[in-house]
Amino acid sequence: RRGDGRLTGAANRKLVCLEGEELRLAAAAGSGPLRLGLHGCCRFMAGSLDFKTHADQACRAADEFVNIYYDTMDKRRRVLTKLYLDTATLVWNGNAISGHQALTEFFEMLPSSDFQINILDCQPVHEQATQGQTTVLVVTCGTVKFEGNKQRYFNQNFLLTAQVTPQNTVWKIASDCFRFQDWAS
Repeated sequence: RRGDGRLTGAANRKLVCLEGEELRLAAAAGSGPLRLGLHGCCRFMAGSLDFKTHADQACRAADEFVNIYYDTMDKRRRVLTKLYLDTATLVWNGNAISGHQALTEFFEMLPSSDFQINILDCQPVHEQATQGQTTVLVVTCGTVKFEGNKQRYFNQNFLLTAQVTPQNTVWKIASDCFRFQDWAS
């Protein structure tokens, strides 16, 4: 973990950039290629890779995604919708929000935030369940403090799908479900 509570994993050897409506992860100079299929060198979960390999790749992709997502949510929220598919749905405490315009308006109305991730879990979703679409389930738990409010616990689940072109692979959020976790004392 870094001092700000974000998960780092192997993030110190990767360069993260938002370009247009794409999220790309690329290897920094001298660190070697990323074998996550995130930058066109191989397709994630393709071919006859075993489940452990799929799970390891999903965990590395999820670790990078979580760093990017919550950093963007806290510091560059105006570009957050670039991480979502055009058809994505966010369910925020039981309220569904769909489409880029509605997501943009929703994120703009939220007060500034400080997210701290305590738990990250992920797994590849079997291709039979997603009609061959490469998909990863990412689950996070932690705390968030929105400006003017008390710190609260939350749980958030993402379904990420790989958008593959001949040049590269871009991960986008297909589904996002956020819920505050308030327990009786």
